[in-house]
Amino acid sequence: MRTAVIATQDPPAAGCSGPVPPATGQVVERGLVFEGFAYECRIVHQPAPLTAPLVLLGGSSQNRYSWQGHEKYLSPLATLVTVDLPGYGTADFLPARYGIDFLAAAVRHMLVEIGMPRVNLFGGCFGEVVGLRFAQLHPEFVARIVFCGAAKRFPELYTHAVPRLTRAIERGEIEEAAGGLVRLFMSNPGAGQVRRHAAVARLLHRQFLNQTPDELEKAVEHNTRLLTHGCYETLPVPDVPSLVFTGEYDTLCTPEMGRELAAAMPAARFTTVKEADHLVTVERREESSDLIGRFFTDRPIDGLPYCNAVESPASSAE
Repeated sequence: MRTAVIATQDPPAAGCSGPVPPATGQVVERGLVFEGFAYECRIVHQPAPLTAPLVLLGGSSQNRYSWQGHEKYLSPLATLVTVDLPGYGTADFLPARYGIDFLAAAVRHMLVEIGMPRVNLFGGCFGEVVGLRFAQLHPEFVARIVFCGAAKRFPELYTHAVPRLTRAIERGEIEEAAGGLVRLFMSNPGAGQVRRHAAVARLLHRQFLNQTPDELEKAVEHNTRLLTHGCYETLPVPDVPSLVFTGEYDTLCTPEMGRELAAAMPAARFTTVKEADHLVTVERREESSDLIGRFFTDRPIDGLPYCNAVESPASSAE
């Protein structure tokens, strides 16, 4: 096991082992191994938390550093944990024969190793797929759930786009693949007003173009994994406070798909964030962080100026 401690004012100390007493803002990088696959997590400690630690599981193109922009809003509330699971980020390559149950088990392994028996769970996009399976298989770890840009079935846009994107990557046509990725994840400009739409589209395009061969190989394997194993199992979901939200103009995992997922979860609530699409956590970082933080600290989420009406899909379906 590798442990590196990065303090806010001190230089990094690599290669340390054993428990590290947390300090305000202290960042700990933990190297772990699960079933022979090395992976890493990042812990931002909050010594006086208002709620249980918050585990953030991001999308397939995100890594454990992708949530640093949210830290100033969320770290005052709780200890934050982000992770590069096997097959993602800087973790070891994970063959597609390893499915979602394996990734859920890796999340459990991480929480046991870092000593967090009960957490608040956030999953965005692909992170919802892993997060939901984790909650279904290991409910004893979950205090509250928030899912964003989520669905319980594959969007047609995704299943149609994956073969084209995969062929473009395999042919080395990265510019074409990058354009396809932007079109997949972002709403059509005519769908409605989206904050920072052009800027976020440029950012996403540039990030994809800058991916290393290792990252591109993992991206192809990720899509193969999803299409091979599926994204949803009809297993019980823990009856804990839950929220599903997305941007009001999300064209990948549409609001209707989010409502379907919320309806399959006991007493889950659902809402959409105004002037945002699938990349709501990037386009409206402060507002989405506020929504996440409010829910995980049991504060009201009704009547927020940046959200549309909060719904209860499960109750409506009865």
